[in-house]
Amino acid sequence: MDALHISEATGLDYRSVHPGKMHACGHDGHMAMLLGAARYLAETRAFSGTVHFIFQPAEENEGGGRAMIEDGLFRRFPVEAVYGMHNWPGMPVGRFGVRPGPMMAAFDIFEIIIEGHGAHAAMPHLGVDAIVTGSAIVGALQTIASRATDPLESAVVSVTRFQAGDTWNVLPDRAVLAGTTPSFRPDVRDALEPAIRRIAGSVAEAHGASAAVHYERRYPPTINDPAESERAAAAAAAVVGADNVEREARPSMGAEDFAFMLNEVPGAYVWLGNGGGEGGCMLHNAHYDFNDAVLPIGASYWAALVESVLPQRS
Repeated sequence: MDALHISEATGLDYRSVHPGKMHACGHDGHMAMLLGAARYLAETRAFSGTVHFIFQPAEENEGGGRAMIEDGLFRRFPVEAVYGMHNWPGMPVGRFGVRPGPMMAAFDIFEIIIEGHGAHAAMPHLGVDAIVTGSAIVGALQTIASRATDPLESAVVSVTRFQAGDTWNVLPDRAVLAGTTPSFRPDVRDALEPAIRRIAGSVAEAHGASAAVHYERRYPPTINDPAESERAAAAAAAVVGADNVEREARPSMGAEDFAFMLNEVPGAYVWLGNGGGEGGCMLHNAHYDFNDAVLPIGASYWAALVESVLPQRS
């Protein structure tokens, strides 16, 4: 192997700007680790070949990885492998997680616009309640995962936004629902959109309202190459010891647009333990805090990976 990419997806932490729009993931820490490894490798040159460091924008929701691929990332910087890493709250500091095959889920989004008929809140019989209709749709959507999906497969339907009305005594004309549908298998993913459309339309009609559905496929699943996963696991073991590397880590229903890079070039995505105590709250949680103690571990992993995958020629 002569060239590889190692990647960090960058994003914004909205805690101080928009408390209700959480993207607390620790990408500042990821960048620091990658920069540390880049400085070390530039100074030591204890490898043979070419390494490209990717500082990817807009990982969250906007698909910066896809934009980079469409912009010709691998045509402009040809490589044989690509690697990524994310800190993982709940996993102890000093541990890594990786697995061959599915690592993280596909990421799709939906929006449902419910049109009812406004009325005085004290006279609901004179209108069509978009809020009651929306509430019924939220409940019915849960049957997609619990009753319309093979119990041995994975799918999640989460409503993350419900907007309607702006005062106490008026039934609004409209309600808007939005959410996400993580999944792994292509056939399960293909079934989610028609199920949402069917349920939203039928439930709305039953309430005398109407529902329009917008559905968008965002990210494919993150699929690790078996050989590259083993290389990543070996590099992690060189840093923290084999006993601290989970080589069959349980997949996550979260999503990652590093998947677009893995669709183009073989590679592996790993998790680095962020700890479970103070600062270990889950990703996108208002109390999340990147654990600075993992900085040297992450930087050492990148250095070990480069030096093992691109060994210095005698």
